[in-house]
Amino acid sequence: MATYDQTLFFVGSYAASSRPGIHAYTFDSATGALAARCSFAGVTKPTFLVVHPNGRWLYAASETSPQNDNLPGSVWAFRFEREPWAIQPLNQQPAGGDVTCHLEIDATGRWVLVSNYGTGSVSVMPILPDGSLGALTDFWQHQGHSVDAQRQGGPHAHSASFVPGSRFVIVADLGLDELIVYRFDPATGKLGAHTHVDTRPGAGPRHIAFHPHHPMVYVGNEMDSTVGVYDIDVTQGTLHERQTLDTLPPGAPPNAVADIHVSPSGDRVYVSNRGHNSIAVFSVAADGQLAGRVTPSCGGKWPRNFALAPGGRFMLVANQHSDEVSVLPLLDGPQAIGAPVVQQTVEKPACVQFA
Repeated sequence: MATYDQTLFFVGSYAASSRPGIHAYTFDSATGALAARCSFAGVTKPTFLVVHPNGRWLYAASETSPQNDNLPGSVWAFRFEREPWAIQPLNQQPAGGDVTCHLEIDATGRWVLVSNYGTGSVSVMPILPDGSLGALTDFWQHQGHSVDAQRQGGPHAHSASFVPGSRFVIVADLGLDELIVYRFDPATGKLGAHTHVDTRPGAGPRHIAFHPHHPMVYVGNEMDSTVGVYDIDVTQGTLHERQTLDTLPPGAPPNAVADIHVSPSGDRVYVSNRGHNSIAVFSVAADGQLAGRVTPSCGGKWPRNFALAPGGRFMLVANQHSDEVSVLPLLDGPQAIGAPVVQQTVEKPACVQFA
């Protein structure tokens, strides 16, 4: 069973650079209890975090722009240490765009994919032998718009994800209503144009998740509060839509979907609803399609990102507007998620990532 000394996780936030914005905790997977270990101040809006596969390095997207913060988007590298606990900055690099919102590391641990929401671009950075970041090895600027003049007047790359077991990357561009597929060369850190799939107009694709056993991709659509289900051919790098389902019950208030994850066993898909303040829980059929849905409370307000804890008993939710990380028990049966067992105060939390 995991203990405090074994299960480490980090929280990113919308904190100002003068405030602690990255926090480290340890987690008891038996009880859901948390213990604060250390924090770091000095980065403006370190909203999205990713932990290196070696378990020693941490990377943070600084979700800034010249218009709002007098700073372009950037990515920070850190190393973290135990006894004494510390998060130590290594360096930062320009992200190539603004409002940098998502990072992902490839399977080799050598490259970071960077998504810039504000300017609608995707870039690649190398991870150097000491864990620091090198200058961009590639940069792709998206072009175009979609049907919502206010939200989709230009491209807004919201996430870029490596397809497991392949050399493809899928970018969810909210501004274009497109899932853009690139080839990726892990020897050079270069992307290559491949293909794209249109989502439904006004859907606003944000984050994606892969089924652990089926060749299926689940797409959380922020703007119309739906989940799109796609078959994926990992050898050809192609997608085919199978389903689109609502994440909300009838009569729900205005809402924006945020994060999406699949359970390790592949029997559930979870989606966070900001506005309805719930987690939509879908059951997964034998063929990978989605069946029934329930929408239990997220334990707070404005559930941004969340994480399924090791051990399979709990979910940790970054409830941004109620300034807390909520630890929710995962339940068998129709209830799916229980009331919080822990509410950890964190200023404007945005992301939870386990090491």
